Parts: sequence; structure tokens; C-alpha cells
Amino acid sequence: MDVFDILDRLVAFPSVAGKPNDDIAGWIEAYLAEHGAQVTVLPGPEGDRSNIFATIGPADVPGYILSGHLDVVPAGEPQWSSAPFTLRRDGERLYGRGTTDMKGFLAAVLAALPTLAKLRLAKPIHFAFSYDEEVGCHGVPHLIARLAELCAKPLGVIVGEPSGMRAVLGHKGKAAARVTIKGRAGHSSRPDLGLNTIHAMSEVLAAAVSEAERLTHGPFDPAFEPAYSSLQAGVIAGGQSVNIIPDSCTLDLEARAIPGVDPASLLAPVKARAEALAAAGFRIEWVPMSAYPALSLQQDASLAALLGELTGEAPLAAVSYGTEGGLYQAAGFDAIICGPGDIARAHKPDEFILASELATCQRMIEVLGVRCAV
Repeated sequence: MDVFDILDRLVAFPSVAGKPNDDIAGWIEAYLAEHGAQVTVLPGPEGDRSNIFATIGPADVPGYILSGHLDVVPAGEPQWSSAPFTLRRDGERLYGRGTTDMKGFLAAVLAALPTLAKLRLAKPIHFAFSYDEEVGCHGVPHLIARLAELCAKPLGVIVGEPSGMRAVLGHKGKAAARVTIKGRAGHSSRPDLGLNTIHAMSEVLAAAVSEAERLTHGPFDPAFEPAYSSLQAGVIAGGQSVNIIPDSCTLDLEARAIPGVDPASLLAPVKARAEALAAAGFRIEWVPMSAYPALSLQQDASLAALLGELTGEAPLAAVSYGTEGGLYQAAGFDAIICGPGDIARAHKPDEFILASELATCQRMIEVLGVRCAV
């Protein structure tokens, strides 16, 4: 199978984040095993989703990890020009959900596997494919926790998020949480007898807006746009009717932090304001939704030099989106981003990747294999 056949198969699996992934994981497991990889399927605690870890070469020698995710975002937008889970080719463009983010990278990795298998690798190349990245990197921490038993400490991790095949050294960290306020319903003519959760949530929202404004004053990291950490309220919901005192209201928040700042700490003032409402009789629930640290690889790191040589371009300092790279770095492994496609095409109707981008990525992986060979 060539890279286009593989991408066609991968896109056909509607592996939306948060859903069971036995079908795509099972197909990839069989493909890897067929081409001589040592494969380990790592079920997650959810019971219906799995990570996959595979190795070509000697697992007890330090090598490189190619990291990607199996899941995609939903494809319910009505603006799709064709079925989102059916690959459609139009010249250089290959359309389908996940083509850029990031089944294109997975396809290039799997297409390179037969070539890698023919090499006598002195340093191994590992494939680490995780689940539920799109909802906060939920799967990869379970994979990282098992690495010590699966392989020698890797020399580096290449995260294949779409970067135009330009290596990237850093990204911000992220934390997201949902706050729910429970109050007391009643007729709107007697507000004195109820507890209005929308009114109460306005205080939490005001705290979030205030913190967001405060963050614009620094600290700063000029590698990023914007150069400061950020906080936003993304979703708010509550109430049933205008003449009913709303007894429940929820707010979803996220913070994105420059390297050196704990993203969860940015939400702490908002959490404190929410919890203070308990004194007025409200019940408060604060549920973390996702969290991952920033990535910041030094420019003089050997992994940065390697990717510069493989791509023929100096690595970029940073991108605005996040990846599992920060989690690998927090676990003690150098990590860098480099993958096919453009992030501007992701998470929207008619997502596509270019055939030339797939070819470039496959070639880079095969050249990495040659460098790892005896």
C-alpha cells in the first residue's frame, strides 16, 4: 500500500475524540505487525480506547519516537463539499477529516515502515500513536507512563502535528476547566426566594475577564503570538425560561501559558471566586477538563540540529497550538514538532493535505531511518 491507500483507509475510520477506537487501532496494529514491527496495544482506563506503541530495531538502545494521535475532531459542519470520512482527491489536494490533523502524518509514517523494516537499524524508531489528543491529550500520559518498560530512554520525540514540515521548538501550555453553579429555582416574581445561578456566574465571568486583562501586561515571551499567557471563557449555559429563576449555570474556561508558567495556576483566581459563592448558599463544582504543559526545546539541542538537517531549514521558535510534546518534555524527553500540512486547514470543513506534503514527510522519515542504520 502506498501513502494514499493508507490515508484512504485511515480517513474512513470516524475516530472522533471521546469515542471507542478499536477499529482504527486494530487496523494499524495489524499493519504494523505485518511489516515486522514489535507492537504493543495499551488500553486506556476508559476501557474502549487504546494507545499503540511499536518499534522497528533494537528496543533496548536509545532511538527516536514518532508521535501522533489517532483521533479527529467531529465533522458535523454542513459546509463539507464531500463526505468527510471518505478521502477525495482533487489534483494535489486530498480532502477528508483528519487529513491534515493528523492522519496525514500517520499515513506517511506507516508508508515509510516497509523501507525502515529493510534497514539494519542500530538505533530504533518507535511509533507512538495516542487517543483523545483533541480533547486535551487524554491518552498519551498513559503511554508515557509505560515507556520505561517498552524501550530505552529515547533520544528524542518528533510530534507530527501539521507544521508545513518545518520543525518547531515550542508551544504554550493549556489548562481547561468547567465550573458549574447550582442554586434554587423559583418564580421570577419572587427572586428573594431563589438563588439565581446566572447572576452568580456573572461574578465568576467578571473574574475571568479581569484575569485575562491582567495577563496582557506580562510576563512576555516574544516567540509567541500573542507574547503573553491568555485566559478566556469559551462556553456558558444556564436557565430554562425568562420567568424561572435559573438553578444551574455552567462556564467552560481555558488558559494558555507561555513556557515557565503553570497553565492551571492561571485559572486559580477564577476558581477561588467561584468557590467563594458557597457562602451565599450556592453549590460549586469545578471539574478540570484538560491540561498539558508548554513545550520549549533549546535551540542548541541535538534534536533541533537533527530536524534542521532532515528538513533543510532552521527550526521555528514556536507555534500557537498545543501538542503532546510538552508532556514528553515534562517526562524528561526532548521533543520537537514537525509534520505535514497546515494547521490553518484543520478543524474546518473541506480539510485537506497536499500529496507533495505527504511525500516530503515520508521521505524525511525514511532518511531518519538511514541515519539510524548500521
